[in-house]
Amino acid sequence: MSIVTSHEPGAFCWVELATNDQNATKRFYGELFGWTANDQDMGPEGVYTIFQLKENDAAAAYTLHPERQAGIPPHWMIYISTRDADTTVKQSVELGGEVILPAFDVYDLGRMAVLKDPAGAFHNIWQPGKNTGMGVNNEDGAFCWGQLNTSDTAKAEAYYTALFGWGAQTGTGGGMTYTEWQQNGTPIGGMMALPDSAMAPSHWLAYFSVANCDNSAAKAQSLGATIYVPPSDIPGTGRFSVLADPQGAVFALYQQS
Repeated sequence: MSIVTSHEPGAFCWVELATNDQNATKRFYGELFGWTANDQDMGPEGVYTIFQLKENDAAAAYTLHPERQAGIPPHWMIYISTRDADTTVKQSVELGGEVILPAFDVYDLGRMAVLKDPAGAFHNIWQPGKNTGMGVNNEDGAFCWGQLNTSDTAKAEAYYTALFGWGAQTGTGGGMTYTEWQQNGTPIGGMMALPDSAMAPSHWLAYFSVANCDNSAAKAQSLGATIYVPPSDIPGTGRFSVLADPQGAVFALYQQS
């Protein structure tokens, strides 16, 4: 198991599910990925569920509040680590980003902000305190890849490479163009253009590693998920599928070759 004790600035460090049925999501992801739920009482803010994989923090979930978050659908959100949240917020604005929530402390656990890139994709940043982020990745049932689906790849590439120091390697194959995000030369995620016919806005898509994509997709469907992209090959790389959980939050499965 790939145990993680810290995340370098620019690394994906946390994935968090906003949902309208927290108990149902605990059952769904528990069955699908083998996650156990560690509920944290947040007082008036409700319960924050930390999903654990073999006792290591893998992800989290919270319930959307209709009175404050009306119209926001269930979704997965990706966090990116930073040394200084306030500085990253300032740089984001200078690069054409938008501040949705300015930097604020999360108890003594860390400091975060919610941003939107120039093409409209939301992303969170995390300055670690006592909590550095996920404790496991790139293992079956854990986060393994972050993909940006965007309406403007040029703007997005300029923004993320400047803000987080990522490398961007673009290639073509199988009739599509795909950009690979790299951190210190290591692939960590990707980017592709949304088709003109896409109904969805620019967004980040969280991938979770599985041993067998076909089996996991079938199991997810049996648990109430909707399959948007059936298990498909990525030549020379692996196999993937895109789904929505029973509440509508979209995520992806990935099986490495």
